[in-house]
Amino acid sequence: MKLYFSRNPNPRLAVAVARFLHAEVAFEFATPRASGQAARYLPLNPNLLLPILELPNRSLWESDAIACWFSRNAGSNFWRTDDDEPDMIRWISWSKDNFVKACDMVHWERGTKQRYGICPCDDQLVDEGLREFHKAAAILENALSDRLWLVGDTISFADFRMGTFLPFNDAARLPIDDYPAIRRWSEQLEKLDAWREPFKGLAAPD
Repeated sequence: MKLYFSRNPNPRLAVAVARFLHAEVAFEFATPRASGQAARYLPLNPNLLLPILELPNRSLWESDAIACWFSRNAGSNFWRTDDDEPDMIRWISWSKDNFVKACDMVHWERGTKQRYGICPCDDQLVDEGLREFHKAAAILENALSDRLWLVGDTISFADFRMGTFLPFNDAARLPIDDYPAIRRWSEQLEKLDAWREPFKGLAAPD
């Protein structure tokens, strides 16, 4: 069993889940869209995107599906399978269309485009992303104001998914400090070795 990854947000998320759950999996840094690599990875993921989990007779792609597989394989309730499952899925779904999406919009302009020299940062798109961020952050702040984690009393994949872009905030510079509950929740995540340093000990070029 092998997890192909890169340092980008969604592959990072999958690695963090695997390490948090102490999954018995090999890790391999991959670049499916690099010159000459497509033929190797197309059978594993027709999108040529990471992460990819290679299993004995099949492959699994998309971070959420891989997280579900790791949790089930570990016999963990990190991916909820009890009465809290609908609530967890609600937050996963909402995050990807709201909080995570807004974080991505800003990070793309301030981080990704600059890192890879794609083109200059578009300040209008940053402003649009920040408006969406504040709308979503207000809802998330309210939800976290009276609880430690998003679902029940313990951490779940909903927390990892919601926080996908927070480890990249040195580039995105999102105003997390404006939201005390979100800041406290983010700091809780940072205390987890698997979340803070998912690539520690792995061959993962900068």
